Amino acid sequence: MANPKIPKRESPLTPSGEGRSLWRQTLEAGAALLQDMTPLKDFDVYVAGLHCAHHEPEMQMEAHHFCRQVNQDFLQCVIFDGNTKDANLIGIEYIISERLFATLPEDEQALWHPHNYEILSGQLVAPGLPEVAERAFLEQLMNSYGKTWHTWHTGRHDQPGDGHPLPFGDAKLMWSFNRDGEADESLKQDFQSGLGFDEMEKREKRSPLTERAHPQRGVDAMHGEFAGDTVPLPGVVGREG
Repeated sequence: MANPKIPKRESPLTPSGEGRSLWRQTLEAGAALLQDMTPLKDFDVYVAGLHCAHHEPEMQMEAHHFCRQVNQDFLQCVIFDGNTKDANLIGIEYIISERLFATLPEDEQALWHPHNYEILSGQLVAPGLPEVAERAFLEQLMNSYGKTWHTWHTGRHDQPGDGHPLPFGDAKLMWSFNRDGEADESLKQDFQSGLGFDEMEKREKRSPLTERAHPQRGVDAMHGEFAGDTVPLPGVVGREG
């Protein structure tokens, strides 16, 4: 059942195609009685944030993650462009702990983005969770890494019509923002107003988590690629290798 406390975030785009057909209605009626959706049942962790494409800083969007915690070191997520029943599936993300990241080969590590800025900046949120529960969850994500592929760019909520009507082209490796000034201000403001939160308030409340932050690989992977000035955030420190 949907949480009435979570603001609804509609998809920025309606896909190409005709209306819902009779066969689809029939399939849904049968599936409700006969089919087992067990693999999807535990995708019950919802977090929302902002992504950009790896080495394509101008390609930015919001991403709504619905995740299943496999164990203490590993989550797997499906990503949508909104949080309503009509949201479009746009990608996947795997999240691993710092401990598991250290076991990856050097070339594989280069595909995983760091999460500390997303958490400490206040940009990553868990809609519907009380502040205390959200902070406890994000504390567990400190120093973690994500490997994210987007298969469909449906565009930005603040710039409707910017996306593709169907999943065009190759999947894109996505990246995290790691400095103030990298995420487009219009995108940020639209995202925050849509979900009803203030980044700076979140940032202040999460500041004690800074002491838990470790240097992360990938913080500087796109440094200098964004237009305008960017500013480091305390606790978000890059490392090589």
